[in-house]
Amino acid sequence: MINITFPDGGVKQFETGITPIQIAESISPRLAQDVLAASVNGAEWDLTRPIESDAALKLFKWEDAEGKHAFWHSSAHLLAEALQELFPGVKFGIGPALENGFYYDIDPNGHEITSADFPAIEKKMLELAQKKEPIVRAEIAKADALKAFGDRGETYKCELISELEDGHITTYTQGAFTDLCRGPHIPSTAPIKAAKIMSLAGAYWRGDEKNQQLVRVYGITFPKKKMLDEYLQLLEEAKKRDHRKLGKEMELFAFSSNVGAGLPLWLPKGAALRDRLEQFLRKIQKQYGYQQVITPHIGNKQLYVTSGHYAKYGKDSFQPIHTPEEGEEYLLKPMNCPHHCEIFRALPRSYRDLPLRLAEFGTVYRYEQSGELHGLTRVRGFTQDDAHIYCAPDQIKDEFLKVMDIILYIFKTLNFTNYEAQISLRDPENKEKYIGSDENWHLAEQAIIDACAEKGINARTELGEAAFYGPKLDFMVKDALGRRWQLGTIQVDYNLPERFRLEYTGSDNAKHRPVMIHRAPFGSMERFVAVLLEHTAGKFPLWLAPEQVTILPISEKFNDYAYSVAKELAAADIRASVDDRNEKIGRKIRDNELKRVPYMLIVGEKEAQNGEVSVRKQGEGDKGSVKIATFAADLTREVNEIINQ
Repeated sequence: MINITFPDGGVKQFETGITPIQIAESISPRLAQDVLAASVNGAEWDLTRPIESDAALKLFKWEDAEGKHAFWHSSAHLLAEALQELFPGVKFGIGPALENGFYYDIDPNGHEITSADFPAIEKKMLELAQKKEPIVRAEIAKADALKAFGDRGETYKCELISELEDGHITTYTQGAFTDLCRGPHIPSTAPIKAAKIMSLAGAYWRGDEKNQQLVRVYGITFPKKKMLDEYLQLLEEAKKRDHRKLGKEMELFAFSSNVGAGLPLWLPKGAALRDRLEQFLRKIQKQYGYQQVITPHIGNKQLYVTSGHYAKYGKDSFQPIHTPEEGEEYLLKPMNCPHHCEIFRALPRSYRDLPLRLAEFGTVYRYEQSGELHGLTRVRGFTQDDAHIYCAPDQIKDEFLKVMDIILYIFKTLNFTNYEAQISLRDPENKEKYIGSDENWHLAEQAIIDACAEKGINARTELGEAAFYGPKLDFMVKDALGRRWQLGTIQVDYNLPERFRLEYTGSDNAKHRPVMIHRAPFGSMERFVAVLLEHTAGKFPLWLAPEQVTILPISEKFNDYAYSVAKELAAADIRASVDDRNEKIGRKIRDNELKRVPYMLIVGEKEAQNGEVSVRKQGEGDKGSVKIATFAADLTREVNEIINQ
C-alpha cells in the first residue's frame, strides 16, 4: 500500500500502481469525468500513469491552468495526426501548448498549406477526436527512437532525440500517430469537442534563421462548442480593444521607421496620459517616504559586469558604445538597479538611514528581436516605475506590507478588481542554486507569507520559483476580457548588495550588508498603458483621461465662445480642447466618440447667450444644459471622488 496526500492535507491509502484517474474515480465518478491532468510530488503526471510510492497528488480540471495545458498539448498532437492524414509526408518539428491554444511547426515537404485548408483540418481533427483514441505513453530506448523516427524520415525529431539522454525518452501514441514527447496528456481524444485553426506563420527551426523555415499552424480547442463560440466572440472584442488601434485613433503614440523599430514616440495626448500616471505614483511614493533620483541612460560596461546584468542581458542589449578612449565601453542601460546601488554607495550609510527608498522613472533599453516586437507591450526602449528599498533583514515584512498597500491602491483606483498573487520560494531540496544564508532566506520568505496573510490575500505558493537572489511576490491581473497580465512585482535581493559590497553601520557599530527590495507596480509605463487601454477600451477614468472635455461649436460663428469656455475650464484645471473644424455637428460628435473623450460640450446660439454648455457624456448621450461654472464644479467633484475613493 502507498499513502497519497491530497491538497487539503488529507491522506488515504491505495494499492501500489494505482493511477490518478482511478483515485479520481474512487472519490467521485463526476470528478473522474472532469479531471484532465495531475501532478505527483509536483511533477506533471498522466492520469493513466501508475504511482509506485508515497506521493502528494493534485488533480486538475479544465478550470485549472494545468488542465488546459494538458488538453491543448494533446490537441497539438491531434492537429499533427490530422495533418499527417491530409498531407502525407509532412515532417514535424515541435508542438507545444500555449496560454491560449497550441501550435505545431511542420515542414510541408512539397505540400502548400493555406487558410483555405483550415475547414478541412478542423473537420479531420474532430473526426479523429470522435474515435476517442487512447493517448498512450511509452518509454523507449534512444537507439529504438532514432530508428523509429528515422524510418519515417522525421529528421527534426531525430535531431531532438540525438540530444536526449538514454533512459529518459518517452513517446505518446494515438491512433496511427506517434510523437516524441515528455507529456503529460489527457487520457484520450474524447474530451475534444470543438476545434479552430487560427492562423499560419513562418518559423525557423529552433528559432535559428540559418535553419529551414517551417510552417507554424496555430489552433485552439475546447471541450464544448459553446466555449469556442464565446472565445471567438472574445477575440472580436479584443480586436476592437487592441491598444495599437486605439492608440492611433486617440492620438496617443506612434512608431517611425526613421526613429527605429520598438522605440515609441509619445504624442502630446499620450504624453499627458503618461504624465498623469507618473504624477499619481509620485504622490503615493512621497507619502510612503520614497526619494526621487535620476540616473543616466548609459553606464560603463563594467557596471553591468559587476551587477551580472551583462551576463544575463548582454545578448539582448544594444551593442557596446566605444568611446575615443582606448578600451572604454558603455552600454545603454538594461536595468536601473546597478545605478541605484551606486547611489547607495555614494554616501556613508547608518542603520538610522534605513529603510532607504530610492525611486526613479528610469528608461532602459533591450534589443528585442524584431519578430517579437508588439506595439507598446514589447518594445526596445521602455520606462520602468522602478524603486529599490535598502533595509535590514528585520524590516523586510514592514516594507513588503507598504509596497503591497501601494500596489493594491493602484489596482483599486484603476478598477483592476480581479487579480491573484503568487509567492515564489526557493527549492528546499536544492539550496545550492541560491545565494544568501538560510537565516536570511527564512526571514524573507516568512515575511512575504506573513504580509500576504495580514492583507488577507490568498496567494498561491510555488516552491523552486524564486529568483536565485531571493524570494518574490507577483501580482497577476485579469482585464475586462479575462486575459491575465503580470502587473506589480516585489522581489527580495541578496545578490546585488553582495556584488556591490553595500554596507551600513549598525547600532553595534559594526558593518552590515543591507537587503534590497525591487518594486515596480506598473512594470513599465509602455506596457501598463497598453494593458490599461485594452482593459478600459480607451475609456479612461475621468481623472486620467488625457483630454477630459472637447468643446464642439455647431458652426464657425460660435468658435470664439467655445474658446472662452475652454479658457474658463483650464482655469479650473480641466483639460479641454475645441473642435473648430468646418464639419457638421453630427460628424464632430462621431469623431470625438471614437477618441473616447469623456465629455463633449456642444455650444451654439442659446448656450452663448446664457453662458451655458450642452453636456454630452461618453456612452450616455445628452445630459442637458448647465452653466459653465456648474459643469466645472461637477467635473472637479467627480475627479476627486475617484481619486479619494
